[in-house]
Amino acid sequence: MKIAIIVPAYNEELTLLSTLKDIRSHLPEAEIYVIDNNSTDQTNAIAKQFFKANPETNGEVLFEAQQGKAFAVRRAFTQINADIYVMVDADSTYPMHSVRALIRPVTEGNCDMVVGDRQSNGLYQNENKRKFHQFGNQLVNSLINFLFKANLKDIMSGYRVFSKRFVKNYPILSNGFELETEMTLHALDKRFRIIEIPIDFKDRPQGSSSKLNTFQDGARVLKMIFSIFKDYRPLSFFCSAAAIFMLFGLIVGYPVMLEFIETHYIHKVPSAILATGFMLISFISLNIGVILDTCVKIHHFNYELRLLNFRSN
Repeated sequence: MKIAIIVPAYNEELTLLSTLKDIRSHLPEAEIYVIDNNSTDQTNAIAKQFFKANPETNGEVLFEAQQGKAFAVRRAFTQINADIYVMVDADSTYPMHSVRALIRPVTEGNCDMVVGDRQSNGLYQNENKRKFHQFGNQLVNSLINFLFKANLKDIMSGYRVFSKRFVKNYPILSNGFELETEMTLHALDKRFRIIEIPIDFKDRPQGSSSKLNTFQDGARVLKMIFSIFKDYRPLSFFCSAAAIFMLFGLIVGYPVMLEFIETHYIHKVPSAILATGFMLISFISLNIGVILDTCVKIHHFNYELRLLNFRSN
């Protein structure tokens, strides 16, 4: 059984070598692939030197010029063929001593994705110095659990194991840090099996800085919440919009209706036009929701047929 360890890396010269040594010590039989995501420091040279100094370790350094973790992982998923895929960050925040425990449920056929859960044992809250990111994680986590009736603890963990069936049937559409959330959404939406296993977590070593930006990524989280509703639950999204516009229409139109009942004439013409507009938008939103919900169901049907064909091959 071929196991591929995917290590996306962007300017990780301070932590990459220790990460690779940790991987080799706990899973020496695996092939290691470092995806250099257009680094400007010594990341690429350190990775190549590691393979040169350890010729018994299979793997190579791949290069991805398009900036963003999702592009790096996309390159790996496209170019690498394996039975099991392990994705881990190059920043030494995920100790590898639990990697075999994460791989086991996939090799036994019990699931298609195993997520290294940083949250359950409280280590992430203690080690993480960026409290706003913790708040954003919890917000997105709660929303996804609500929409999909799931009970996941760590949707944004970057330490994951995948089956070949999942990897070869997963189109990566995101660009950057949204990758982990997109993976989880795809798995939940397409009914892949997910298991979470608690892992250890430690913050970046001194001198190593995160690539995340509090304000930019905060805006992305809000955009992500909007997109999750729109793309995965269009009927709920557009029905909610229809209800809001209908409420506005009733509020604006109520005095107009009272006036017409009492005088059989409408003097508040602008209010009547505005109320009519709100009600039309409400009706259009409802119809859009119904149409898109049908499209989603057709998409799910076609995807299941694709999975059946993948199994037969």
